[in-house]
Amino acid sequence: MMQTGIFSGYFPYTLEETARVIRAHDFNCVQLDMHFKDLDVSDGQITKDKCIQVRETFRRHHLPVSAISCYTNIINPDLDKRKVLLDRFKEILRHAQYLGSPFVCSETGTFDTESDWVHHPKNKTEEGWDDCRTVIAELAQYAYDHGAVFLLETYVNNVVGSVEETLRMFAEVDHPGLGLIMDPTNYFEDHNIDKMDATLNHVFDALSDKIYLAHAKDVTRAEDDGAEKHADIGDDEAAESHTFRGVGAIELPAPGLGVLNYDLYLQRLAKKHPNISMIIEHLDESDVPRAKAFLDQKLSENGL
Repeated sequence: MMQTGIFSGYFPYTLEETARVIRAHDFNCVQLDMHFKDLDVSDGQITKDKCIQVRETFRRHHLPVSAISCYTNIINPDLDKRKVLLDRFKEILRHAQYLGSPFVCSETGTFDTESDWVHHPKNKTEEGWDDCRTVIAELAQYAYDHGAVFLLETYVNNVVGSVEETLRMFAEVDHPGLGLIMDPTNYFEDHNIDKMDATLNHVFDALSDKIYLAHAKDVTRAEDDGAEKHADIGDDEAAESHTFRGVGAIELPAPGLGVLNYDLYLQRLAKKHPNISMIIEHLDESDVPRAKAFLDQKLSENGL
């Protein structure tokens, strides 16, 4: 049976209270966001003891850590900023072994200087590809050297933004320190959102054997103003990765609020990953009960 989880960062409390509230919603795993009101795990402040404290707090609440978030622009075009971001990524990779999961997650980034999610022409050049591949190869090796795995998340506006680009990156960085997060909503654009089933089948036909973790959000058309879409989730300190809801003609709401064919998604995912963690995202705390009920119903209807 698939496990249902959520990003811990949607609950901006102390460590103990975060775990307690998530468990009260009957989740049985988490994707860990490294920020808590009472524990300094900012850049340079992560220690083995703090990681064990985090891990054991979630363990006491019967919430195994399925993966650890480190969503950042790994190819930030400002090389000084990029070094800071990659140093943080490596800090989390080094400590993943103490947090309860080897999996550390990020998308592949963009060469845009203002946003982590909008397209930039360099993203689709060989120069941009080579730069991104070099960074991913470095992170995959660093992860492997520290008993971790870098889980790449494809997103349409990033360098790795399609099925074909995902396959190419895994072919060129063929490494045990690299894996894939499955989030099918990230493959949809204006040109293929009306080809829902064909797109989902293409994604799974190509990528099923590379998946380590799955995400649960949704996808729908939106008024195309060309701008990023962000939600107010009631936390002034929330990471942009948690407020982000899409760009241009595509909106990415919480599960059950869009047009994703969840039956087909779950059926295809379960063929090779029947016990995978399914992590809910793109919502605020008030919407958690509805989103979880939706996912639980879909899992039940599909025998998962």
